[in-house]
Amino acid sequence: MTVPTTDDLRSGLARTDAETLFDSLPTVAVDEVLGRWRGSEVPTGHPMDGLLEISGWYGKQFDDADHVHPLLFGEPGAFYAVNPKRIPMSVLNSVGPRLPKRRLPGVDVALRRLRTRKHRARTRAVEYRGAVSAAMVYDDLPIIDHFRKLNSDALLGAMDLRDSPAPYFFLLERD
Repeated sequence: MTVPTTDDLRSGLARTDAETLFDSLPTVAVDEVLGRWRGSEVPTGHPMDGLLEISGWYGKQFDDADHVHPLLFGEPGAFYAVNPKRIPMSVLNSVGPRLPKRRLPGVDVALRRLRTRKHRARTRAVEYRGAVSAAMVYDDLPIIDHFRKLNSDALLGAMDLRDSPAPYFFLLERD
């Protein structure tokens, strides 16, 4: 399978094609994901498609294996981490398709109220879909984000959320 560009992936693809691509990519070691990453969605028809974009999500920051900010918002020079425990993921998973696919007024103000200075995840090597690769394990939610390497500066992520019908795919590009 030819590896699509990040621009191609941001345009979207069928869920089964995303799964096939993910399974074909090389694994990544925990130390290879350290640093700050800019995130974007890979639309596949998942109920959560569009939610990260309308929220203004920037990406993730991996300070070391035990200290990860899974939800980073803001702009360079003014980043802030949000506590994912305070975001109703199961509600978003069910109402996501009904939300407008544009930035909602007041989202930034609401997210700033959920700020945290504490790291809310850690990174471990985890087996998923037949391969052991770096994965981000949330502290307080039944979510594991699994990563595979697109290239030296880009990862394909698959969010494994308990009770979700399929993985939610996203990109991380090294900042």
